[in-house]
Amino acid sequence: MAKRIIFVCIENACRSQMAAAFARQLARELGLELEVASGGTKPVERVDDRAIQVMREKGIDISGERPRAIDPRELRDFDYIITMGCGAEGVCPAGFTGRTRDWGIPDPKGKSLEFYHAVRDEIEQKVRELIEEVI
Repeated sequence: MAKRIIFVCIENACRSQMAAAFARQLARELGLELEVASGGTKPVERVDDRAIQVMREKGIDISGERPRAIDPRELRDFDYIITMGCGAEGVCPAGFTGRTRDWGIPDPKGKSLEFYHAVRDEIEQKVRELIEEVI
């Protein structure tokens, strides 16, 4: 049975979108059965333009993704809930038995392109470590 991972941040416009995209790509490369989703506690209307830009530099296109709200009931079905820096407290539903992580990644919104690069690279590394743990 495929492991299920969801990446959560507030707006679901940048960090969680990047993490989900890296996880999907890595799962494809490794031939893993992995279900990946992302969501936000207060999603905005569109993915951050700079997030799209820095992911394109890695050969990943997230321009077609759309931020979406998480439903606490759906979270019960995931094996891992990864929050980007907003903490898992208040996100995880009662009775959740999977694993949670808060990666403490700063929000690059409004920061320099170099800051976006640093955030992207940190997310990529953490996703690689998570995938190694999952498999």
